[in-house]
Amino acid sequence: MDDKQIWEQIGCSFVQHYYQLFDTDRTQLKAIYTDASCLTWEGQQYQGKDAIIEKLSALPFQKIAHSITSQDHQPTPDNCIISMVVGQLKADDDPVIGFHQMFLLKNVQDGWVCTNDMFRLALHNFG
Repeated sequence: MDDKQIWEQIGCSFVQHYYQLFDTDRTQLKAIYTDASCLTWEGQQYQGKDAIIEKLSALPFQKIAHSITSQDHQPTPDNCIISMVVGQLKADDDPVIGFHQMFLLKNVQDGWVCTNDMFRLALHNFG
């Protein structure tokens, strides 16, 4: 297996795992973050797995479903993986809306964790 297949496989597996947990039980995402992890959610900054899970758990919807349109993965020079995800989500009875999310994954003690996570809804202000 060449390097591309390895990081593509890791990135795709992470993305599948992340959104499965997000859609079913967001509190379970705590295991993928560290105390040094950073989340930027619609411009708001959170650091540490406790603060990140507190934010994700407090999001104002009861049910959510993500649909991934595309995902790209790249290895970094320091053996991390950058993953960029584009997709759509449906929260409760709201209309479907697009989103973008980026993850930086790092191998720590033979397991992959998310050190950086950036999320934006695909909203445009043309005013």
